[in-house]
Amino acid sequence: MKANQLIALLQEHDLLRNTTLQVDDTDFVGLTYDSRQVQANTLFVCKGFNFSVDYLHSAIENGATAYLAEEDYGVSVPVILVKNVRKALSLAAQLYFDFPQNDLFVIGYTGTKGKTTSTYLTTNILSHAFPQQVAMFSTINHIVGPKPQDQYRAHLTTAESFDLFKEMRQAVDNGQKVLVMEVASQAYLLDRVYGLTFDVGIFLNISPDHIGVNEHPNFANYLFCKMQLLLNSRNCIINAETDHFDEIYAAAKVSTDPEHIFTYGFNQAQASLSITSRQATLTDSHFDLTVHDERLAALATTYDVSVPGDFNQSNSAAAILASHLAGAQVADMQYGLAHTRIPGRMESITTKHHGTVYIDYAHDWGSMNALLSFLHTQFPDHRVIAVLGSTGDKGEDRREGFAKALNDYADAAYLTTDDPGHEDPMAIAREIDSHIDHTKVKTTIIAQRETAIAQAITTATNTDLVVLAGKGEDAYQKINGVDTPYASDPVVAQDVIDSLADES
Repeated sequence: MKANQLIALLQEHDLLRNTTLQVDDTDFVGLTYDSRQVQANTLFVCKGFNFSVDYLHSAIENGATAYLAEEDYGVSVPVILVKNVRKALSLAAQLYFDFPQNDLFVIGYTGTKGKTTSTYLTTNILSHAFPQQVAMFSTINHIVGPKPQDQYRAHLTTAESFDLFKEMRQAVDNGQKVLVMEVASQAYLLDRVYGLTFDVGIFLNISPDHIGVNEHPNFANYLFCKMQLLLNSRNCIINAETDHFDEIYAAAKVSTDPEHIFTYGFNQAQASLSITSRQATLTDSHFDLTVHDERLAALATTYDVSVPGDFNQSNSAAAILASHLAGAQVADMQYGLAHTRIPGRMESITTKHHGTVYIDYAHDWGSMNALLSFLHTQFPDHRVIAVLGSTGDKGEDRREGFAKALNDYADAAYLTTDDPGHEDPMAIAREIDSHIDHTKVKTTIIAQRETAIAQAITTATNTDLVVLAGKGEDAYQKINGVDTPYASDPVVAQDVIDSLADES
């Protein structure tokens, strides 16, 4: 990476303050923000809320020949001083990895709920249209190529900018032509996608979430960050039924011609695509699309979706529009939707004597409410038993939201541990419990998640629905900054069911 190119890029974005670097005579072999990964002739980036100058000293010892920072630390190597180090890191990463986004058709999903499902649906459609050429960055896993070693578990919904563009470069080098990715509000709050223009940006929905000490200060900021995706997309797709639609549509029009803004929704006469639900069961879903934009005429037909729930018909419509803009045909859409499996999303296990167990990543009011209301609609006479907790260190507002969903649709709840971070999981459970109407919902607090799941299934009757929410197929619990091994909800549930079968 040539220093003069980096300086020019920083100047273009009005980020450069000053530098003590001999710009024209400097090339960097490496770029990193992790002092442990520094090698000879590396530009080290000083970022982070708790950055310590000790990291910089370590980087210099390991071979860093310059550093990029918001502060001059007065060390022995030159500095590139910038106004915003996170934005500067994103630009430096793009330059270092030779702007991999230019060789990809990039589709980004944002929304309080549905991002992962929509990302999987879109990826499956496009993988049928363009075999072995579709990369995916989701909350569950990342795919950067067609080989097994090109797939691995995700750590963040949207990775740090350096890691994001590194993986994009890997995808391009592996022959990928399309990238489908989730874009969290944190991605814009922390400038992880600064300078990236999406070919298609999709806004699924918005409801209060991710508001707290370590996240967004208020809902207005959360909505603002979500809308940034549309301001940085060549084509925009918006759910016509989302809250704050007018505000979101107006944001899209700031940088996108209305001819490149598409909408969808249930029985929406003014939307580009209107959904008519034919059937939504606990195993799959069927719907028709009506077109109100002649450019989309080919999309007006019937679709079957392997993912249950009427809310996933909406996600499917978004995936159809995004895939259409990427060049997929209707046959690809129909095949992809009918053959999608999303790990940890509405998985079900039928027992002989203890009802049906549903496993889902539902992790906030929006997703929990959609899940429980759907189950309640399908089986209004069945008891709903929920097992859930709430994450620590973030999303404090989720706790009251969970209680609200439980009050509306559950009969019993086991409150337990779910990635408590540095908080006491029992304190989190008690906070959820404080908002529950105990005249409607019987609650039990059990710290050990495996024990809570076992008790919920064991005490269920054959007409009960047991919902395990939050963890899905996650094989760890985040406790005090450590990823602590956890068998995952499907494995724990199956073990309980097997033990009950042995007893009968």
